[in-house]
This record gives sequence, C-alpha cells and structure tokens, in this order.
Amino acid sequence: MQHRSCRFCGTTLTKTFADLGMTPLSNSFIAANETNRMEPFYPLHAYVCSKCRLVQLEEFQSPTEIFSDYLYFSSFSASWLEHASTYADQMSEKFNLGSQSLIVEVASNDGYLLQFFQKRDIPVLGIEPAANVAKVAIDRGIPTKILFFGVTSAKALKREGFRPDIIAANNVLAHVPDINDFVGGFAILLPEEGVVTVEFPHVLRLIIENQFDTIYHEHFSYLSLHVVQRIFAHHGLRVFDVEELPTHGGSLRVYACHSGSKHSNTDAVAEILQQEVSAGLESDVIYERFAQQVVDTKLSLLEFLLSAKRSGKKVVGYGAPAKGNTLLNYCGVGPELLEFTVDRSPHKQGMLLPGTRIPIRAPEAIIHAKPDFVLILPWNLRDEIVDQMKIVRSWGGKFVVPIPRISVIE
Repeated sequence: MQHRSCRFCGTTLTKTFADLGMTPLSNSFIAANETNRMEPFYPLHAYVCSKCRLVQLEEFQSPTEIFSDYLYFSSFSASWLEHASTYADQMSEKFNLGSQSLIVEVASNDGYLLQFFQKRDIPVLGIEPAANVAKVAIDRGIPTKILFFGVTSAKALKREGFRPDIIAANNVLAHVPDINDFVGGFAILLPEEGVVTVEFPHVLRLIIENQFDTIYHEHFSYLSLHVVQRIFAHHGLRVFDVEELPTHGGSLRVYACHSGSKHSNTDAVAEILQQEVSAGLESDVIYERFAQQVVDTKLSLLEFLLSAKRSGKKVVGYGAPAKGNTLLNYCGVGPELLEFTVDRSPHKQGMLLPGTRIPIRAPEAIIHAKPDFVLILPWNLRDEIVDQMKIVRSWGGKFVVPIPRISVIE
C-alpha cells in the first residue's frame, strides 16, 4: 500500500473525502489535430487529514509541468474583473495606499488585478510562473517576474529590495503542493507591519453546496479557516481578519500579518472558526457524508442528459472551466450527450476538453445550434452567463446548472 502523508503536518492519510476516479489534468486541453493522442489519467482522490483536517490530493505532476504553459486567463470573466477592481478600492482605502506603497501579487496571471492599482498610481509587481500568461501582463505594462513563489524566491526578492505593503494571493494557496514552502515565503518577504491577503474557496461551502467539481489535480488543497490559521501560525503569521466572499461558490479572504504586528484581531475570525466547529469540520462525520452526495449528483446529471437525449432534445455546454472537466470526466459525459461547449477565451476555442474530447467553440455557436438546453459548467458565473446569453430564451432554450444538484433555471 502506498504511503500518503499530509502535506502540512506529515500525518499518514487514510480517510477519503471524495474519490472521483481516474481523470486527466483538468486544464490539459487537446488540440483539434491531436484527437488520436493518448492522455495521461491520474487518480482524483481527495483525503482529509485526521490530525490537522487539511483536505488534499496526492501530487502526480509537479507545478512546473502543470502551470508553465497555462490556458486560464483571468481577464475573460467580467465578474472577476469587477471583483478585482473592488479589491483594489478596498485595500487602497483600508491601508491608506499611495504612490509610496508597493503591491505584490503572487500568481498575478495576466495582470487582471494589478492593473487597478496601477490606475491609482500605486507601484505593483506581479509574480507568475506561467510564461505565456505572464507575457500578456508584461505586454500591458505590468511589471511581472516569471517564477514560482516560495522561500527561495522570497529571499531573492527581499535581497532585490522589494518591501510590499500588501502581498495578495488570490486562488493560489490551493494550487501549491508544498504549502509550507509557499507560506514560508510570505513570512520572509513581508515587512514587519505588512499584510498578506489570501483568497481561497472555503471547504465548508464546498461541502454544503456539494461543489465536488472544484476538486481537480491543479488544486492540491481544500481549505478551512482553521487549517489556514494553523499553517500560518506555524510560520509565525497571525490571521487577524477574515471576510466571506461569494466568489467561486463561496470563498474566504484572510488577512494575515507577523505574529507581533500591531494589527488587531477582529471578531470575524472567531465567528468563522465557530461556524466551522458547529458544522463539524473538526470531526469525521461531515467528510464521510460528503462522499455519498457526490454519487447522488452524478446519477442526477446522467438521468437528465439521458432523458433529454432520448426525447430528441439538444444539450450543449457553456464554458470550459477546470470544474467542468472534473464533472464531465467523473460522470462519463462525452459528445454523445453534450454535443459541444463554448468559451469566451480564444485560447480554448478550437480545442477539445481533456478526457471527454468535447469540442470547444466560440459562444456564437450556441446561436447557430439553437439548443434546447445550455448546461452552465462554470455555475459560479451563472448570473453573468444567463445575462450574456439571454438570446437563448428567444427560441425557448433553457439554462441548466449541475451544482449543487441538477436544476433548470426558469
């Protein structure tokens, strides 16, 4: 039997959180001229540590292999850009940022966030390991270093004289296999009174809303406030504030500083910690129950698609997100049930979804096909997508979301 250890505390992992079978990497899209190419499939099996309660996957491919050439560009979501703009406004006011300040964003992608600080004449630095994505930011005039963040790179940045007032890390903490090295980098680069803000999908919302499709190989960890507090404390950092966010199905924004910093703890920290205890995140039952929810959702989606197919109805998809690839591969849905999907990103159009080989087209393909149902794969953006594609209703088409359970949007 293979020995699996917790990536934070080293405890042997024995408790299953969700076993989604064998799937390809969720962002490893296939070029249309490579339809006969073999794909590697890996176990998508999430465990929960019985000691520290970190929900996690095993590492089958290194971050270098996964993220060096990446097809996720943050700027193609209007709602995410709005979220980023609001963050820049809030941080600028909350921490009195100005032209003498410095914002460093880890996993800065295509500059989607830092552009809003630049518009306020606040100096910025992006850190992004995916060279193809970083180039987009650099071409837009956003200073960006192409590297993986951790203890070694943090020391190098500190030697270069970078002293960030704010280190922002949105939806990246879950993507790092060596979480101790990553958070250790924060502790090194952060000045004495600096602040780290980290956003991540809240594992409590994942469980309550049955968001099992947000489990994929690029997400090594699934985090609660308790777990993040423990990891940060291990590296001399203190969580002093937290906000609940609607993004990605329900996220937390954690504010952390050095343990001896002047920043005072807010009541929100204790409140969220109590929510987690009351929900049972510190015990086993809630994790065991989740596994059955996953199976029930698979059956419901297949029943809907099979019924539509047998009734002569046409179903297509909207979006090509990582979560959609987890869902479709786990449920065994191919082009025979979902003819194609569409995506606004030109980088994905013309490609095939990994594993299922469902074609990805431009959004206009929906207008030409006039399907009976549009399955929204990035269900966290359902309102934005329904508004963008409201023409679907003109021919009687309807929108469907698969999570937390299959439902038709009336």
